[in-house]
Amino acid sequence: MNAIVDFLNTIFWGYVLIYGLLAVGIYFTIRLGFIQFRHFPELFRCVIGSGETDKNGISPFQALTVSLASRVGTGNIAGVAVALTLGGPGAIFWMWMVALVGMATAYAESTLAQLYKVHGPGGMYRGGPAFYIAKGLGQPWLAAVFSIALILSFGLIFNAVQANSIAEAVQQSFGVPKAVVGIAVAALAGIIIFGGIPQIARVAEKVVPAMAGLYLLAAIIVLIMNITEVPGILAGIVKSAFGLQEAVGGVSGGILAAALNGIKRGLFSNEAGMGSAPNIAAVATPDPHHPSSQGFVQALGVFIDTLLICTATAVMILLADVMPSAELTGVNLTQAALNDHFGGFGGIFVAVAIFFFAFTSIIGNYSYAENAVVYLGGGTAGIMVLRVVSLAMVIWGAIQAVGTVFNFADASMGLMATINLISIVLLSGTIAYVTRDYLRQRAEGQLPKFHIEDHPDIAPGVNREIWK
Repeated sequence: MNAIVDFLNTIFWGYVLIYGLLAVGIYFTIRLGFIQFRHFPELFRCVIGSGETDKNGISPFQALTVSLASRVGTGNIAGVAVALTLGGPGAIFWMWMVALVGMATAYAESTLAQLYKVHGPGGMYRGGPAFYIAKGLGQPWLAAVFSIALILSFGLIFNAVQANSIAEAVQQSFGVPKAVVGIAVAALAGIIIFGGIPQIARVAEKVVPAMAGLYLLAAIIVLIMNITEVPGILAGIVKSAFGLQEAVGGVSGGILAAALNGIKRGLFSNEAGMGSAPNIAAVATPDPHHPSSQGFVQALGVFIDTLLICTATAVMILLADVMPSAELTGVNLTQAALNDHFGGFGGIFVAVAIFFFAFTSIIGNYSYAENAVVYLGGGTAGIMVLRVVSLAMVIWGAIQAVGTVFNFADASMGLMATINLISIVLLSGTIAYVTRDYLRQRAEGQLPKFHIEDHPDIAPGVNREIWK
């Protein structure tokens, strides 16, 4: 089984996705007229909105914070450090580039998720790739495969991995046994998860901005403390990206190492094109009431995750008097960097950041899996089973080494991402049409609204009651 999973991961992550995610990002960037650059202010307008929502959905800001809860995980702390170790400072430049094109992919998939959403159990909006694959492409069997892969990876295994990160950090910093940490995390997550997506959204909108804000504040303080070195660091990132700067210490040099590690870190972190964030984008009541507005919101999520939070980690490491090496990498490298900047408080700060980044990922990931269960017809009973099993995986993950299972989750995510990328490209005509409608109304000075009766030839699988 390990050999099969490793082979699948080599195909998915070595060939299909590393190039597919990049290619699709570039494709939508061009096809949508560089929308993430030309209409950048729209990303913020659509998050702020008017503050209005309805009982069947969550607010745009809540949808953003839940997606950030999932996107911003331990990879933003440990993964960036690994990319720096293996690819040098230039990896950060390529991480930026992949995020900038990934914003277009995130826009595309979340716009589709909004367009094809339905009313689920209790009337709440539900949607995501499974729904636009089934209704837009007319392939319900492929949507079912996608849903199963999403439940296995995001709903179960990734939550075990995040719990493992929390348990490791708490045990190392405070000496608390892993089993105790696992039970405590599961209990805390259970209080939130059993309240359903509205409860997850309420927690995320309070915790995520505070969590991200404090982390960015630490980076800003580091920048101010080392302001004279900042121009040299930025120049080094660009030079290293193109192989113009010699490698130092244990860092692998060369343009290829920088590009591959930066691209991989960016793709893994921002999740653009994976088919995950659209699951919560569909639950939102968009403001303006148009599918494109949630596309803009989720594009902003990619920007915050990679251009801000991943960059914050990189800056704090590069400005520290530490040398990345095979021995000093991952979380240990980030902790060493913050210890250099802030003394003993730095290591504690990283441990606390890991806890919040990983914990919010657990509740964010769960919310995605709940939509997949709804698509598969699980209803209220299926959701209850998912909650129990997901919390059991949190306890198990805190205690056990999760390496082999993590490989299996990578294969599941690789499968769902491949299905999603093919689907959004096949539905790109619909995305372009809806986008033109939104931008035309904005250009005419109107508040964009989407009325399905005005578009009789578009998207026959769309729920007419929602968009009338």
